[in-house]
Amino acid sequence: MKIAVFISGGGTTLRNLIQQRDAGRLDVTFKRVISSNPSAAGLRFAEQAGISHHNVCRKDFPEADTYSDAMFSPCREAEVDYVLMAGFMRHVLIPDDFTHRVLNIHPALIPSFCGQGFYGRRVHEAVLSYGAKVSGCTVHFVDNQYDHGPIFLQRVVPVEVNDSPETLASRVFAAECEAYPEAIRLLDTGQVRIEGRHVTW
Repeated sequence: MKIAVFISGGGTTLRNLIQQRDAGRLDVTFKRVISSNPSAAGLRFAEQAGISHHNVCRKDFPEADTYSDAMFSPCREAEVDYVLMAGFMRHVLIPDDFTHRVLNIHPALIPSFCGQGFYGRRVHEAVLSYGAKVSGCTVHFVDNQYDHGPIFLQRVVPVEVNDSPETLASRVFAAECEAYPEAIRLLDTGQVRIEGRHVTW
């Protein structure tokens, strides 16, 4: 499977995917890493792995459609099968030819604690503030609304009494490191079906 990865920050999810590939647990070829942030720390993981990478800054594109084209044109050129968002912090319109070909992983159980403004530490702070007993992660297909597309996989983790945002984040990220590769492996079987909001395989 040929993939592109969109990043914005530290690149820990990208690093996990590369490690999974290197360990033989993920049969993928990384064709592109595209960052919304020229100083994203995750770019060093792409460079170390020899993956073609570049930056596309939102501020350089006044229109949403031209920004979308700048993000997805390199993916078309590389003939990628799927685009994986991995800590990608920008809203980008999904072109028709990439419908159901873009995935994201969110550090909570959608439809809770999601949407615009819910990212990183903010998610875990909100979970703890609300008094939720469980959290987790969600792999979903991306549409043109924040954290809205059909849910693919979810993994649940407990919220402990003495959790801080950092300890909860660590537990959720461990679940993410298993869930995202699992979703990719399922896609590679060719048996995943999407009907409305329902994803089966």
